[in-house]
Amino acid sequence: EYLTMLRKLRSLDKVKRVFIRSGIRYDYMMKDKDDEFFKELVEHHVSGQLKVAPEHASNKVLDLMGKPHIEVYEQFGKKFYKYTKECGKEQYLVPYLMSSHPGCTIKEAVELAVFLKKHNIRPEQVQDFYPTPGTISTAMYYTGLDPYTMKEVYVPREPHEKEMQRALLQYFKKENKQIVAKALIKAGRTDLIGYGKECLITPDGLSLPQDRKGTAKNGKNSSSKAKTHQRQGYQSGGRSKNKQKKR
Repeated sequence: EYLTMLRKLRSLDKVKRVFIRSGIRYDYMMKDKDDEFFKELVEHHVSGQLKVAPEHASNKVLDLMGKPHIEVYEQFGKKFYKYTKECGKEQYLVPYLMSSHPGCTIKEAVELAVFLKKHNIRPEQVQDFYPTPGTISTAMYYTGLDPYTMKEVYVPREPHEKEMQRALLQYFKKENKQIVAKALIKAGRTDLIGYGKECLITPDGLSLPQDRKGTAKNGKNSSSKAKTHQRQGYQSGGRSKNKQKKR
């Protein structure tokens, strides 16, 4: 019915374009057997950028959010760029992302940063989790429990940790370099400090302990740990320019 409505709108004499900028459930689109809606969306209804909401890259956090696993978003991205190329267009995905959601430790925040680096996603604005009435996430925030399982959920509350999680989403900014380094040390991921392609930051200008296991040496990341923490996926090549929504 939605596709039929879009076709009718496109057929109106005084309507030149019908754009969908956000609100698409990409997980539902991936269940479409013939991709008919997907193809028409890409060809007719994207104005340069399409905003979608994976929100995180850690499946542990996504489970608590009630969101599909990141592999679904990666598969969606592959199809999006495939159909975009077939249409001869230059279009990008702009992901909504969130830091400090209940269940997200520094470890999961680093996992998200690695995902962003791998897919060349550089969000210019990011959003910390903010509790809002009537949501499961807010219930977790105040109780420290998953209401479905009654298991304890870690809630990042300390301002310095929230600052680190937020900075990791913008690891590429010079002003965030020191705080990102502290976050990586705290997470035991100094293998991501170096000159390798997997590294988030270089050691230039940093005062780092030289005896830590995995610390970058000789201009290369000395640990293979970073590789084991990465996921298979697509290259987006896009940059996020949107302000993330509050959850």
